[in-house]
Amino acid sequence: MKATVKLENGMRLVGMNEKGLTTYFDSHPKFGGEESAPTPMEVMLQALGGCTAMDVLSMIRKRRKTIDGFNIYLEAERAEEHPKVYTNVKLVYELISPDSKIEELDHAVNLSQEKYCGISAMLKKSGCEVTWETVVKDK
Repeated sequence: MKATVKLENGMRLVGMNEKGLTTYFDSHPKFGGEESAPTPMEVMLQALGGCTAMDVLSMIRKRRKTIDGFNIYLEAERAEEHPKVYTNVKLVYELISPDSKIEELDHAVNLSQEKYCGISAMLKKSGCEVTWETVVKDK
C-alpha cells in the first residue's frame, strides 16, 4: 500500500492513494489553516467509524437482514500533552432495521472490535480505550 500527501496551500493537504482517490486535510486558523477539510486526527476518527461500519454492515447483510439506516456516532478524548494521541473513543452503533435484533448487532460489533477492525486494533495497541454501545430501531 502506498500513498502521497501534497501541500495545496496554507495547511491544506491532499492525500492520494495508488488508485488516485483523494482525501483532504486542513487545520484550524490558529495553526495556519482555513478549516476547509477535517484535520488528520478527525479523519482518523472517521476512518475508525468507516472500518468498523464495513465489518458490521457486511455481517448484518450476510444474515439477510433489512438495513434501512446505519449510523455510528463517535466521541474521542485526546491526551493533554504531545503527542496528543486518542486516549478514549466511544462508539454508538445505531442500526435501523425492521427485522434485526440487538443480539445480532452486538455479535457483529464484537467481532469487528475484537477480530476484524484494524484501526480499532491499532488504537487499542497504542493504549486507547475503545468502548461501544448498540441500538436497534425499527424506524
